[in-house]
Amino acid sequence: MDTIFIKSLGGLEVEILYNLNIERAVLSAIIFDAEIYEEVASKLEPKDFYLPFHAHLFVVMEELQKEDKPLAEEFLVSKLKALGKFDETAMVDILSANPITNIEAYIAEIKAKSAKRSLVALATEIRKVTIEDDLPSDEVMDMVEQKLYQITQESLGDEFRTSKEIADSMTKEILRLKELGNSRLIGTDTGFYNLNEKTSGFGKGDLIIIAARPAMGKTALVLNMALKALERGEGVAFFSLEMPAEQLMLRMLSAKTGIPLQSLRIGNLVDEEWTRMAEATQEIEKTKFFVDDSGYATIHHVRSKLRKTKAQHPEISLAIIDYLQLMSGEGGRGEGRQQEISEISRGLKQLARELEMPIVALSQLNRSLESRENKRPMLSDLRESGAIEQDADIILFVYRDDVYREAKEKEKEMKAKAEGKPYTSNYVRKVEEETELIIGKQRNGPTGTVDLIFHKEFTRFVDKPKFDIVREAQYQGETSFNPPV
Repeated sequence: MDTIFIKSLGGLEVEILYNLNIERAVLSAIIFDAEIYEEVASKLEPKDFYLPFHAHLFVVMEELQKEDKPLAEEFLVSKLKALGKFDETAMVDILSANPITNIEAYIAEIKAKSAKRSLVALATEIRKVTIEDDLPSDEVMDMVEQKLYQITQESLGDEFRTSKEIADSMTKEILRLKELGNSRLIGTDTGFYNLNEKTSGFGKGDLIIIAARPAMGKTALVLNMALKALERGEGVAFFSLEMPAEQLMLRMLSAKTGIPLQSLRIGNLVDEEWTRMAEATQEIEKTKFFVDDSGYATIHHVRSKLRKTKAQHPEISLAIIDYLQLMSGEGGRGEGRQQEISEISRGLKQLARELEMPIVALSQLNRSLESRENKRPMLSDLRESGAIEQDADIILFVYRDDVYREAKEKEKEMKAKAEGKPYTSNYVRKVEEETELIIGKQRNGPTGTVDLIFHKEFTRFVDKPKFDIVREAQYQGETSFNPPV
């Protein structure tokens, strides 16, 4: 058996990092039975082979397969010679290898050795960037986490799926599509039927920015999205930089149970509401809802926590950051805030692509829009808009006209009182307010406006009914649905 040993600093021998006999056995098995190539190729890559010739041979096998040619000795030798990669001795060793039966075990062993070699290479790289290059410790840790995550994902083998598993998955998908009312959803469900129609869902790897002025329900909207994801059996990671986790849970319970938020805050509930709250709490306890409410986050912090949590809980389908401008830049660099925001937004986009999941980040809008007659937000109203606008795949603005109407009415009333004049307000505060979710940017779809209704008491957004009230009410999970008058 060919082996290699690595000496540690203390002189201790480390685990064997490759086994050429096993590599030869797998390659030999393919040559003598080409039908198993696809199985092997689905689990191994050329770099998983330690000996360069073995890696070259595996690459040539792939090329012949694409050309629809036999993976026979003559064709392999001819192609290797043409590339100047042929090694007669190594080829003889492969052809003379003992036949094997349990090829899955051999594949797993090659994969395990490959992972160990990657870890040794990583250890060497850590030493270089830490000592020789003298990089900042946060950059080194980020690099290590990223490489470890990559090694972990590469070392996971893909197994055949059973017919029962496939049938169960197919049935669940059909039921999910039925509940959505044939909305042609192809991405992650946003939780809102009308928004799904415009976006086809949030795509894997998308960075979604949701922006609003204060009091528009910034946070409430994403909590509604999170609640819908949890009810579908998916997981959600929530970075709350402004609000403790208990307050998030209160808002979520209010939206879920229909109990006014203020009643939950002071514990003023009747018996039936206590029962509803207890049942809803038990349901949420069983979900995969992860909250980081430390109040401090850099892009390295978010990357580290989300990578680890996603690796432990692959069912996480959505990450939310509330909100982007509260994230901190990396200390000690002396860069301007605009450059920090640029690095943060770029980092979030890269992380979304790496983890193949949508990341939703809330963002502030510039105060200057308040001076306009038409206060509906536009892209230029984003704070530090350049980088955010460039990196985001979807940008949504939350706009409730009643917020400005009420504020204007209060201003008139206060002015009248200050002047000693009587004032009678005709403004009626609504329990349900019409909301515009403005799609300011969508990389792979149209812009436009999605109509929602905001239930103020319950901090809950629902779709505004259009033509099929019954279908949309079912989608929202409501027992009854009263369209606004």
